[in-house]
Amino acid sequence: MILSKIISEKRKEVEKARSLMPEQKLKELVRKLYIKSAFKRNIARPHHINLIAELKKASPHRGIIRGDFNPLKIALTYQANGASALSVLTDERFFEGSLKILKELKGKVTLPLLRKDFIIDEYQIYESLYWGADAILLIAHILTEEELTNFYRIAKDLGMDVLVEVHNEEDVDKALKSGASIIGINNRDLTTFRIDLSTTQRLVRLIPENKIKVSESGIKTYEDVMFLKSLGINAVLIGEVFMEASDIAAKIREVMRY
Repeated sequence: MILSKIISEKRKEVEKARSLMPEQKLKELVRKLYIKSAFKRNIARPHHINLIAELKKASPHRGIIRGDFNPLKIALTYQANGASALSVLTDERFFEGSLKILKELKGKVTLPLLRKDFIIDEYQIYESLYWGADAILLIAHILTEEELTNFYRIAKDLGMDVLVEVHNEEDVDKALKSGASIIGINNRDLTTFRIDLSTTQRLVRLIPENKIKVSESGIKTYEDVMFLKSLGINAVLIGEVFMEASDIAAKIREVMRY
């Protein structure tokens, strides 16, 4: 099972990071870095479906998606073409990402940065802020209700925004109990990697009106975007279709019609 393999690898990564930078030292460093994230504000702009554009070099089921992966060049293209925020894959082993990408983009782009990874330990939350993230992704499916609530509170106390990702009814229940104000519906099943946009259609009605609703994965066309907008979605997180494009700017115009 790829998900359990990723989680197992992530535990090892966290322990390695902890041995290089003890948690107490990391906490001391981030105390000086309090931020006021613009992520939530940017993706909640009304009368508009907002774009969270993703930087993603590879994935476990696809392998390399974009060979000429230049994070800064891609990020600046996204920014120039109407994106509201950037999602940065930081998992190294399975997605060929890196925390260093956050550092590389910080200060060179004005858009808020979401760290997209498998966060299973509070150490990673402090680490996210240290490397330049404005927001983090928390996946309800891989966390207990207690962990999700605790991680959410830590991130908010540090000034970060949190996108809580759900894939089924149980996840939605967990997300709402955690107090999440931004809920992302992942159309990709994390165990089978199958994609179905009707997942958003099914789950969005369980999420209260006052929450910011994001749809993630499998969004490829303008018709997909308009369908999701009709469901009351505030923002779409799109990566692969842009990463595959020879002309990213043209593909954004085609899919988003900004």
